[in-house]
Amino acid sequence: MTEQVDWSEPEAVAVPVSSAVTPADAADAARLVAFGVQPKLQPARDQEYAELLRRYREDPAFARLADAVATGLGLVVLEVSPRAGMAVTAAEDSVFAVRMGDYARRTSADSGDRFLHGLAHLAVAAMAFPRPEDLADDGYIGRVSVNGVDAFVRQACRRLEERADEHGENTDPATDAPGLEAAWRIWARRSSTGATKDARRLAGSTTGIIGKAVAFLTDSGFLQRTGDDGGGTYRTTARYQLQVRDMAGSAAMAELLELGIVPVTDGTASLLPAEDTEDLELAADAGLPFHS
Repeated sequence: MTEQVDWSEPEAVAVPVSSAVTPADAADAARLVAFGVQPKLQPARDQEYAELLRRYREDPAFARLADAVATGLGLVVLEVSPRAGMAVTAAEDSVFAVRMGDYARRTSADSGDRFLHGLAHLAVAAMAFPRPEDLADDGYIGRVSVNGVDAFVRQACRRLEERADEHGENTDPATDAPGLEAAWRIWARRSSTGATKDARRLAGSTTGIIGKAVAFLTDSGFLQRTGDDGGGTYRTTARYQLQVRDMAGSAAMAELLELGIVPVTDGTASLLPAEDTEDLELAADAGLPFHS
């Protein structure tokens, strides 16, 4: 007598049914992130972008999905709003990350120049948002000029040199030493515009380096060019404010602001430093940055 075998199918385990994510949802979330990595695209000028932003803000499940897509791409979501769109920044290991070394090598292979490019970006951020309340105010718009940033850094150089002299510190350290104490020595030795007869801005001059920085920031949707005065004038965007908020805790930026060089006015625009001077001074009441 053979034992009867029960060949019946095992009882199915009940799986809780939830609001499943559809391929269309995933596509929309990815589309929103794709809009976010196009920094010059403004939601007000793209109906699909504006609609996806509205969905993100009103549908928590869709928002979580879009955040997950961004995270998977190595992006950090800074803000999602009509003013900034889907503002994202790249994590260090993201394929979207732009590293200062790579950025500077596009213009020069010199290690000192790479150091100056980093300082130029730091100075632009410090001049654009010199006070904590500027970063906190969503309506605040910072304004900078190429010559104004150079004047700011050169005055910082003098302040740092005075501080070093007061403390009897070594006045000629290695150029690759970290921190602002090394940066001012490199910057102060570099010409503002170059040595050509017509004082054209050379790529290796300090105004040339600043010009490269603000051009990159403009291409990245962080600044908008507003004129040609002062070597080029620029205004900040909501995206740049979010980026600077993200970096505001850096030790280098804090040290630069603590020097107390950036003049803060009541918002009235006034004269910029002269363009044709080799050693650009920040004139009294120069109003840099001046406010909208």
